Amino acid sequence: MAKILFVEDDDEVAESVIAALKPEKHVVELVNRGEHAIERLELYGYDLIILDWELPNMSGVEICTRFRAQGGTTPILMLTGRGKEADKETALDSGADDYLTKPFGVRELNARLRALLRRPANVVGNRLRIGLLELDTSERSLLFNGGPVSLQPKEFAILEFFMRHPDTVHSTEILVNSIWSSDSSGSIQSLYTYMKSLRKKISGSDGECAIKTVHGVGYKLVSK
Repeated sequence: MAKILFVEDDDEVAESVIAALKPEKHVVELVNRGEHAIERLELYGYDLIILDWELPNMSGVEICTRFRAQGGTTPILMLTGRGKEADKETALDSGADDYLTKPFGVRELNARLRALLRRPANVVGNRLRIGLLELDTSERSLLFNGGPVSLQPKEFAILEFFMRHPDTVHSTEILVNSIWSSDSSGSIQSLYTYMKSLRKKISGSDGECAIKTVHGVGYKLVSK
């Protein structure tokens, strides 16, 4: 699961892409104008951005250039009907990580998104492995110390986020903004409830859990 900002003004394309991403359980936030995309990026954190080139008032290339100039590091997949080599060069030089020409297939789209989300150190295909944890993002399953563990959807999303960002302290605010839709009723109290349940499920017989509390700051998943 990833939190994705999707910037697209063509309703038909937007509907088809969102339908393609639905089986992957991603949280997808759709905006149809460049200025709205900039506002979201200034307020919230995302794991990935899908960005149309042709937008009213502000092009995808302009958004990409501005985002990178402000220090944004989120992976960006540029969508466009332009297929010339010079156009691809322009998109990539503006800061896009990948470029997909319309029309495109669902399987190729999802494969490219998986590649952009992949972290080589702990990801093999659809499996994320850290310590005793092995998360299968396609099967929506978890093995802990070799045994299956049943997770609620939000528990799964929280654990996937930590496994994609190990050894990094995340504040409760960042976790809520990254895992819940910006328009949802997610709260810090909700996070605490799911975190308590999740940590209990992935603690060893000695009570130790790979997700550690960093007092006064937040939480982090320790990979070693």
